[in-house]
Amino acid sequence: MKITVGALTPDDRQEWETLYRGYAEFYQVPMTSEILDTVWSWIFEESYGFYALVAKNGNNRQIGLMHFREMPSPLGGKKVGFLDDLFVLPESRGTGVVNEMFKKLSKESAKNGWPFVRWITAEDNYRGRGVYDRTAEKTKWVTYQMSV
Repeated sequence: MKITVGALTPDDRQEWETLYRGYAEFYQVPMTSEILDTVWSWIFEESYGFYALVAKNGNNRQIGLMHFREMPSPLGGKKVGFLDDLFVLPESRGTGVVNEMFKKLSKESAKNGWPFVRWITAEDNYRGRGVYDRTAEKTKWVTYQMSV
């Protein structure tokens, strides 16, 4: 399968929305039009430092998405990358899409001068974790979230 990975364009909204709804459904998180509008606006606000990549198949159909951003790493005194969202359509999993997306993320991160990209995933995301174990080093950090 031919796979291309690149930045979103304003014309990509409908397919992007389908993918992002699929991502939210995977994690059982409710999705609203307001959330979609907000995230879409972040992608195209140049000063925001929030980015999106999409993978397309040979028919130019979106089959995967990746959202990432810049964040400070105070202990290192550097800005680094943070991968927020990664989703591939179920029928396109296992075809190399994620590998191509990580290659592009690595190139984009190098352009931004980030020494690394960090992310979290659900403990029970076994398939995703299998890919992540081959792609990156698992850290010792445990994630907590405090509701306010």
